[in-house]
Amino acid sequence: MDSLGVLVVGCGSMGSSHARAYREIDGFHVTGVVSRGAASRGALAAELGVPAYESFEQGMAAGGVRVVSVNTHPDSHYRYALAALQADCHLFVEKPLAETEAEAREIVTTARARRLKVVVGYILRHHPSWRTFIDHVRGLGTPLVMRMNLNQQSSGAAWRGHRNLMRSMSPIVDCGVHYVDVMCRMTGAAPLRVHAIGARLSDEVAADRYNYGQLQVTFDDGSVGWYEAGWGPMMSETAYFVKDVIGPRGSVSMVDHPPGESARLAAQTSTGGFLIHHAETAGDGFARADRFLDTSDEPDHDELCRREQCYLLGAIRNDRDLEPDLEAAVSSLRVVLAADCSIRTGQAVELA
Repeated sequence: MDSLGVLVVGCGSMGSSHARAYREIDGFHVTGVVSRGAASRGALAAELGVPAYESFEQGMAAGGVRVVSVNTHPDSHYRYALAALQADCHLFVEKPLAETEAEAREIVTTARARRLKVVVGYILRHHPSWRTFIDHVRGLGTPLVMRMNLNQQSSGAAWRGHRNLMRSMSPIVDCGVHYVDVMCRMTGAAPLRVHAIGARLSDEVAADRYNYGQLQVTFDDGSVGWYEAGWGPMMSETAYFVKDVIGPRGSVSMVDHPPGESARLAAQTSTGGFLIHHAETAGDGFARADRFLDTSDEPDHDELCRREQCYLLGAIRNDRDLEPDLEAAVSSLRVVLAADCSIRTGQAVELA
């Protein structure tokens, strides 16, 4: 079948990883890269041997674009995504889908009306270790207690990147969509209520923003979960990577990473291994010993990006129904935006 031309918008770490994936996949080719930064677009264009463009409009006008890959800051996702769909291009867009639920739903509605495919960058959906983790959690019974965080101790360029991101979204919105989506997949239940707390821990963070937040969500099957995210040089490396789920039949936990890795991109997707605990007892102890499941052979970050783009290609070629994925993306966005509202108002937000 014909190779699909992809315009890559955004040349940061995620845009670069996705651009390399398109280069490697038989079925895609990169028509060009777009970035406001001359250095980043020039470097990526040189690496791939493709044109570099200062603007989205220039890249589209050059022609040959069948797919647009949006890897910019969240405050521009909606604009680029809608423009791509209106140009009858399929779409990959990094999470979160948009800044508001209304914008996200407009993207979904436009894609549906034009019969175009949209994949949102929920990389954990394509991660074999996370799929295994969710499968084990589903055997714990209900209700579930889900405890998760991803705090990132950052300095230098990483802290500058975090500050730039916070102009668009807080950590619990930007990162939280991943983990709320995971919670919804674990429970298969609907979120009912969200409460959240947050704190501004640096004068380098805008006065109306916060760089630490924690949300708590209640589901209609009685399950509860919390997610915590903080960015900055003040964040602790102790217990910064918690992925721990408890149910009536036991618990499943991901092991921690070595200290000092919390701001590294690969550490945000790698798992290391799972500790599986069974609750049934025998005499004064447990009927079964805890079991460690090694996941050290899992794919790296670039391979996960390649799998995301293979999924997009398969959806386009086989006319796969992506409506459930898109509804899940909107639902998780709704929850984290409600958490942001809760922090700003000091009140719990009812979702039902």
